Amino acid sequence: MKGETKRWLEEALWDYETAELLLREKRYNAAAFYAHQAGEKAAKALLYSVNEAPWGHSVRILIERYAEKTGVAVDERLLASARELDRHYIPSRYPNAHPSGTPHEAYDEVAARRALKAARRIVEYVEGMIRNEG
Repeated sequence: MKGETKRWLEEALWDYETAELLLREKRYNAAAFYAHQAGEKAAKALLYSVNEAPWGHSVRILIERYAEKTGVAVDERLLASARELDRHYIPSRYPNAHPSGTPHEAYDEVAARRALKAARRIVEYVEGMIRNEG
C-alpha cells in the first residue's frame, strides 16, 4: 500500500474508532460527524491509491470520482451510505443548520448508529478495493 493511501486509510480507521467512542458516550452528533470523517478519509485513500489527488468533503462525489477514473461500477448501497454520511457534514456541528436548538439536541442514537453503519460500509469497501489493487 502506497504512503498516502496508507496514511489516509489509517486515519479513517482512527476516526471510525473515535465515532464508536463518542456513540458509547452518547455524543451522538459528534459520533455522526466522525463517522462522516471516516468515510471521507477512506474515500480519499481510495483516490490516492489510483494516483488521483482528492479534494472536497462529499463522500459520494469522492467515490463517484474513483468510479469514473477506474471504470469500476459502484454498488447503489455504497452510494446510499455515502449520501447518508454527507448529510452529517454540516448539521452535526453547526447550530444554524437547524431551525432551532443545537446539533447535540437534534441528534439521537438512531441517527448516530445509522451514520456509523454507513461509515463501516465505506471503510470496508475501501479496504477491499485497496487490497485488490495491491
